[in-house]
Amino acid sequence: MSDALNYLVQVRGDALGHYFKFLKDTGKHLDPKTRDLISVITKVHSQTEGGFKQYLTRALRDGCTPLEIIDALLMAFPALGLAKIVWATDILLQMDIPEFSPALINAQPQWRDVMAVADIADGAVERIECATRTVFVYREGETYKVYDSHCPHQVTNIPHLALDGLTLTCPKHQWKFDIRSGDCIEKGQHPLKHFDTKVEDGRLLAWW
Repeated sequence: MSDALNYLVQVRGDALGHYFKFLKDTGKHLDPKTRDLISVITKVHSQTEGGFKQYLTRALRDGCTPLEIIDALLMAFPALGLAKIVWATDILLQMDIPEFSPALINAQPQWRDVMAVADIADGAVERIECATRTVFVYREGETYKVYDSHCPHQVTNIPHLALDGLTLTCPKHQWKFDIRSGDCIEKGQHPLKHFDTKVEDGRLLAWW
């Protein structure tokens, strides 16, 4: 929720609590993905940018694929109209979510070359631009962690300058992450998206 809604719930939870209970109860027979897609459509219909971003990222976390989200928008064409679908697509493109890129949206997951293992020291963190996305790589001995550089909150692409030691801080809303585990340690509750890794012929590969 926004700071404004958090404030109103704090000071008038007795009134707003009924409203939020109603919203929760209306979707209790739907699976999370279906609820998220309906919420995405309602936010596009009302052209609420913050809400659209919130439920778009929630839908991805709950397992919706980018093509499922695109299809939901297109199926709602009779209610939304082309102008609102284009409005939502413009925001989606501005968010620069790797999974929606033409290179990935139809691609099957595969092992992708990230870097030479010799190029990262033990205990170091590197931000690497691959062909399809930007990632943070952390090395601990012969163990490698690879994380998507986008914050799980509103998919802000976190720069290398946001790294302080082993703590990564998203500049937009100050979510903090422990780069050793990817866990969110302050402000938020969702971890960084991580990828399986392996080393072959001195190269670090990641699966996406």
